[in-house]
Amino acid sequence: MYFDPMYFKFLWPALVLAGIATLLTQVTFSRYARVRARSGLTGAEAARLMLQAQGVTDVKIEPVSGWLSDHYDPSSRTLRLSPSVYSSASLSAVGVACHEAGHAVQHATGYLFLGIRSALVPATQLGSYGSYIFFVLGMIFQSPFMQLAGIALFSLVVVFSIVTLPVEWNASQRAKAVMVSAGIVAPDEQPHAAAVLNAAFLTYVASVFTALLTLLYYLARFGLLGGRRN
Repeated sequence: MYFDPMYFKFLWPALVLAGIATLLTQVTFSRYARVRARSGLTGAEAARLMLQAQGVTDVKIEPVSGWLSDHYDPSSRTLRLSPSVYSSASLSAVGVACHEAGHAVQHATGYLFLGIRSALVPATQLGSYGSYIFFVLGMIFQSPFMQLAGIALFSLVVVFSIVTLPVEWNASQRAKAVMVSAGIVAPDEQPHAAAVLNAAFLTYVASVFTALLTLLYYLARFGLLGGRRN
């Protein structure tokens, strides 16, 4: 199905947007990675200060390998920061670290959409892999039931990607506000520290767009969009 012309007919706008979003994030991060925050705080120190300012004191912060592999693990209450963020005092590092700390604050305050997203993770993992398998097998064996099962499974991926949008936006908004009020960056530095977060958010928008168009592709292949069932 990867080489199906219909696949690219549906997905090419999302693939272009995803490429632009990824490139913009890399360029923006690299640009402000060369600008040192006047506070001199590293990403790890900035995240810790933001958490303390929000009354969150039970979150561990540790380094993790990989480029921009930063994430918050709610199951172990651990904030993991990549090398370019953990020990760097750049505005890019501070912005990313505070964004991830924003997820920890969401967890501590019971932010609704974070709870929904966490609950959807197991089903979404199943949907990511199972949808393709069920749909292809359904096409091979001409089984509408299996194709519908694939579509239903992929619908979980779509829901997850949509729920992720408010989670990521809210974490960035928390970071943008607290990094100034906590003295992590000066007000005139904040737009630069936040620039990488704005660029990164576009990647999540692209993910939603890709998921929706992929779902439309499945529906078209099944014949629910006016096409012939294949």
